[in-house]
Amino acid sequence: MSFDQVQPFPGSSYPQQVAFDRRELSVIMTLYGRMVAAGEWRDYGIACLRDLAVFSVFRRTAEHPLYRIEKRPKLRQRQGQYSVVGMDGHILKRGADLKTVLRVLERKLIRSVD
Repeated sequence: MSFDQVQPFPGSSYPQQVAFDRRELSVIMTLYGRMVAAGEWRDYGIACLRDLAVFSVFRRTAEHPLYRIEKRPKLRQRQGQYSVVGMDGHILKRGADLKTVLRVLERKLIRSVD
């Protein structure tokens, strides 16, 4: 059993909650650090729910998230379990590889530096 799926009791088939594992958080926090250094992002929040885990990034603490990085293991075999969702709720990128999905946000960093 991996750390990203905690089972409520032995033998159960559904996870109690979904979370990002250490490798996933490392990839996300690397991007987050670069965006903070560029002055784009200032705060973040993490939510671990039954069906999904969400990493939300904010420009300021008291506003709606600019982006949400979501992990939905049930979509692993379909569209891919990772997605980046914009402030308006539109999915900007979806896929099976977290680094590939996060490239949509790295492009925004490159544009802001130019």
